[in-house]
Amino acid sequence: MGRSYFGTDGIRGKTNAGVMTAATAMKVGQAAGTHFLRGAHKHRAVIGKDTRLSGYMLENALVAGFTSVGMDVVLTGPLPTPAIAMLTRELRADVGVMISASHNPYEDNGIKLFGPDGFKLSDEDELAIEALLGEELALAASPQIGRARRIDDVRGRYIHAVKGALPDDVRLDGLKIVVDCANGAAYQVAPSAIWELGAEVIAVGVQPNGININDKCGSTHLALVKETVVASGADIGIALDGDADRLIVVDEHGQTVDGDQIMALIGTQLAARGELRGGGVVATVMSNLGLERFLQGQGLTLERTKVGDRHVLEKMKADGYNVGGEQSGHMILLDHATTGDGTVAALQVLAALVQSGKRASELLHLFDPVPQLLKNVRFAGGKPLDDARVKAVIADAEAQLLGKGRLVIRPSGTEPVIRVMAEGDDAGQVETVVDAICDAVKEAAA
Repeated sequence: MGRSYFGTDGIRGKTNAGVMTAATAMKVGQAAGTHFLRGAHKHRAVIGKDTRLSGYMLENALVAGFTSVGMDVVLTGPLPTPAIAMLTRELRADVGVMISASHNPYEDNGIKLFGPDGFKLSDEDELAIEALLGEELALAASPQIGRARRIDDVRGRYIHAVKGALPDDVRLDGLKIVVDCANGAAYQVAPSAIWELGAEVIAVGVQPNGININDKCGSTHLALVKETVVASGADIGIALDGDADRLIVVDEHGQTVDGDQIMALIGTQLAARGELRGGGVVATVMSNLGLERFLQGQGLTLERTKVGDRHVLEKMKADGYNVGGEQSGHMILLDHATTGDGTVAALQVLAALVQSGKRASELLHLFDPVPQLLKNVRFAGGKPLDDARVKAVIADAEAQLLGKGRLVIRPSGTEPVIRVMAEGDDAGQVETVVDAICDAVKEAAA
């Protein structure tokens, strides 16, 4: 069966258009509720959200769906995605739901589902729920309709858990830290957790109004955090995205520290303490070749997966790794969370800063990235990557980069776009091979 609703990270789209409507959300609640009605216990769903205006609409629709099939609902209000994963497990819930479109603008929204173990659903579970979305489902008898309630102490629970990711003797006294919460889900909890550990916190992106999430702030728009760090003389800047599962860091000079550098730091720190499992780090095909070379120089490996933190997590679980992530800032630290958690990852970086006694600019730039270029080619239809001319150009590019770089070509899973990425020691050569492949794809698709 194909997928009409679920993509690489749940269900996502523009609100009140396509699949992302109140009607769909209610169906998802009914289908997911029906799927997880297992056993004789009283069943429960946990629902959280970020700060998008459409979150109210989707939240109420999901409540209607879950309760109509006999499942109770616990509502948390705005909380990071990893907090919902944690609470699903802690509250012994059957399913967790995060209403968020992550780093997308406010017009979009999404529905992410977690199983009772706090991990994102398997392909099998998603396909089963997809199948139920097309069926007429049995509703609960009147006495068995579910109840919904809000719990008030969820922020404190999450802050306590986040702080527990650090040793008791680590404090952040003396550090001035800019925390950019993207006007999103972590606007209360991330600054509070870091302040409680002793730091002086300058919080920005903490005034959500329903439509300003990720708007010129957060991990995908770094100008605000960079300007604030430099202007305030801060030691470091922390930038999260709308649902706070991504982290990008800025050093005291306003220079970007991306997910690759963060993985390099956390991986080597854990390895030095004998706490790194799997003998390396898991990342995607988009992570820079410089990270791979750096880890090799430390006697560690870089295992690559397809793009998407879900694929990273699957590899980590299957092969026993505890550090993984994406260049874009998803950081998965399985010793502390079941999904990406930007705040937990930030605290690992801040602890390393304290323990090293170094400036952020000295500590966080562990390797020089090799030149990397990504271009997207939109096409009208067909399969241009199957064209003989395109295959020949790709083969030539691979031969040119052999031993000096990498080539990654992948079709988008959501739109008619071919993504062409190359990296290598020679920036000019990288640009040449990317342009040649893009031109060949355009000609084949014409």
